[in-house]
Amino acid sequence: MSELAVNSHQSDPVKRARLRWRARRGLLENDLILTRFLDANEQFMTDEEVDAFSRLMELSDNLLMDLIMGKQEPSAEVDLPQVHALLARLRAA
Repeated sequence: MSELAVNSHQSDPVKRARLRWRARRGLLENDLILTRFLDANEQFMTDEEVDAFSRLMELSDNLLMDLIMGKQEPSAEVDLPQVHALLARLRAA
């Protein structure tokens, strides 16, 4: 098994648990959307998608909700193709 595979999100239960913990938000709507998304998709997420998700978790609850609802588009450090793709999936969920 390659070192990359060993260090991947999917192969590390601690990383998976940490991602779920970070998805718990103060804004109930965000919490519900993110938890349901992870329930349905987390086991299939690539490391690139996990990185995009982690970047979104760095944002404030209000900005995150605006991004999920399509009221704003990603800017600055989250204006990345993988973040746009993940937001499209979140919006469709």
